[in-house]
Amino acid sequence: MAALLVAAGRGLRAGDGEPKQYRLVNGRPVLAHALMPFLAEPAIERVAVVIGEGDEARYANAIAGLDSARLVAPTLGGETRQASVRRGLLALSRAGFDGIVLVHDAARPFVSRAQISAAIHRLGAGDLAAIPAMPVTDTIKRTDTSGHVAETPPRDQLVSVQTPQAFRFGPLLEAHEAAAAALQHGFTDDAALMEWAGHTVATFRGDPANVKLTHAEDFLRANARHGAVLVTRVGTGYDVHAFGPGDHVWLGGVRIGHDQGVVAHSDGDVGLHALTDALLGALADGDIGTHFPPSDPQWRGAASAQFLAFAAQRVRERGGRIDHLDLTIVCEAPKVGPHREAIRAEIAAITGVAIGKVAIKATTSERMGFTGRREGLAALATATIRLPEED
Repeated sequence: MAALLVAAGRGLRAGDGEPKQYRLVNGRPVLAHALMPFLAEPAIERVAVVIGEGDEARYANAIAGLDSARLVAPTLGGETRQASVRRGLLALSRAGFDGIVLVHDAARPFVSRAQISAAIHRLGAGDLAAIPAMPVTDTIKRTDTSGHVAETPPRDQLVSVQTPQAFRFGPLLEAHEAAAAALQHGFTDDAALMEWAGHTVATFRGDPANVKLTHAEDFLRANARHGAVLVTRVGTGYDVHAFGPGDHVWLGGVRIGHDQGVVAHSDGDVGLHALTDALLGALADGDIGTHFPPSDPQWRGAASAQFLAFAAQRVRERGGRIDHLDLTIVCEAPKVGPHREAIRAEIAAITGVAIGKVAIKATTSERMGFTGRREGLAALATATIRLPEED
């Protein structure tokens, strides 16, 4: 018996950032949560994972600390879930496997030992496939291409389907190979592919707790389910740079023409530097100089967008989310107003938040101080985030 976990997707509906299977729930990657019940099941002799290209380091981090004695080397997935499962099955076949395989989506981290056991036992002597199914409680409508209701199927005949799905290995691989040869690529689960191949699929009772994490809000609920209370944290940042020779300045990731440049080790973007420090401050994770010291030559002339992206990623790695970014730029010139929306859009793209969560303000110092004398420019930032509460 083997388990095959599909973890090659990008999880775009969960928002920008890490693929959802590597985001944290209660301090541990989703994939790790999904793997643990299978690794704890004595009947399963090997556990295989299909990962996305370039995710090798993420995968290694996710399985760190797990009992990996039955974990086989990961397989690189394809462009679709169907292609990824096929590649995983072929890898198992090349290793000589032929038995029962449980196919599970890595984005379902709350699968229980009881569900795994139910999948194993439901696959009776005469069945080739068995899947967990939940009764549908909502009325379901089928719509046509214009958005009008075309049909209302009887609710008592409808179920929603989960994973793990259990299959006889040989017939499942044959069905995948036949679909690939026939250029049939639209299957969203393996049970549908077995149906297409002419096989009967049995069902067993699903588990309401075995939810799939799809959207950003699902991760908030998942952390709450694990008792992780999300608390609001606020950080502030400040940066200043003197003017020097040049013909432009960078503000909020936007290049703005000016009769001077700035004196800086990197590109001197005071807006992004201040926001980076605000996020790091909310995390209690040092400051921009801690992670990107000006003494390090690799940051000479570096684009400040990578500093802010790093800080935003640190928030996600801690299981948190960015609620709001507020930036004030202080200078007599250049004028910020004409570039405000471009700056908002750039900061939103860098941090992976909606543009409505980014506020940009500009002011002068009424010709007082170094900014009033046009000797330089400054920025002040506030970042509001939510993190799982720590002891």
